[in-house]
Amino acid sequence: MNFQLGLIAKKIGMTQIFDEDGNRIPVTVLAAAGNTVTAHRTAERDGYVALQLAFDEKKPHRTNKADAGHFRAAGVSPRYRLREFRVAADALGAHPVGADVPVTIFTEGELVDVAGVSKGKGYQGVMKRHNMEGEKATHGQHEFYRHGGSIGCRKTPGRVHPGKRMSGRMGNERVTQQNLKVAKIMADQGLILVSGTIPGSDNGYVTIRHSVKAAIRAGKNKG
Repeated sequence: MNFQLGLIAKKIGMTQIFDEDGNRIPVTVLAAAGNTVTAHRTAERDGYVALQLAFDEKKPHRTNKADAGHFRAAGVSPRYRLREFRVAADALGAHPVGADVPVTIFTEGELVDVAGVSKGKGYQGVMKRHNMEGEKATHGQHEFYRHGGSIGCRKTPGRVHPGKRMSGRMGNERVTQQNLKVAKIMADQGLILVSGTIPGSDNGYVTIRHSVKAAIRAGKNKG
């Protein structure tokens, strides 16, 4: 498992930047300033090592008593989002409770994995959900243009196979976009510009981590 610290961020939207050669690069803007450590998880007490980060301040009267007590004990103002990141044991000393984790833990040009909840599209049919062709729209065809067709397989086994592609809810699920390139770090504004698209709507919350596959490849190359 890739035990590396990440950040919680808010997806602001998309824009474009230009590289030194004048090429246009579409990027997604992530606001990640204000990631504050609120708790340490230790192997002795919790069975694993992790840092708990809080993000995006909110008004105290919008916080329930349990969460308010947790933030008060950490000396941190109430936040909307809490998330734990598995880290190595030495990272606990480098990031004490109450300290902010800067966006500079990422560098320009490196690969990252970004996870968020995709846009919900409601209940959809097989053509939109699974890109099926649909039935022929010719003479003699009646009212069966966008149907999924047969789903069974006669008497044996007499049931619908698990995983059969059918109509249903589309979107609104956690999606991880891997190996996205960090195009630019704007440390003063607390912004991370990531090349490419990121799941979810604008103003949605995402988590950004160092690329798992890049770390695995780096480990193999060292070996």
